[in-house]
Amino acid sequence: MKIFGHPWIESEDFVEIDSLLAIKQTKPASILLFDDMKHSIELLHYCQREALPTAVRVDEIKHAIFANLLNVQYIITPLEKASEIQALVQHYLFDTQVVVEIESEDEIERYAKMGIDGVIFATAIISMRQV
Repeated sequence: MKIFGHPWIESEDFVEIDSLLAIKQTKPASILLFDDMKHSIELLHYCQREALPTAVRVDEIKHAIFANLLNVQYIITPLEKASEIQALVQHYLFDTQVVVEIESEDEIERYAKMGIDGVIFATAIISMRQV
């Protein structure tokens, strides 16, 4: 299980992105995070061509499938969809991993028992979205 944003574990930053300029201003070791697949498809294509590490928030099965085909590294999904999407990822042997956003380290055990690939604390997410 991966854990992002816990003070005991060194991990990459996830940077919320909504423009090509923001991508170019992001530190190289960061994971580019997109909130919505539909509105970010051109940027996701750019990241795929440039082999940049990406994550996308997903709450639909079909978007999880598309994310994997776009070489997205991480799918961040809500609790309600986590088990269903994780089962799909395992069944089809996706390279993409499922991550759930958490608020407390007490939640880690719950997601570990569910077989979820990882968890992320809000502290691991940095915004570079244009306002």
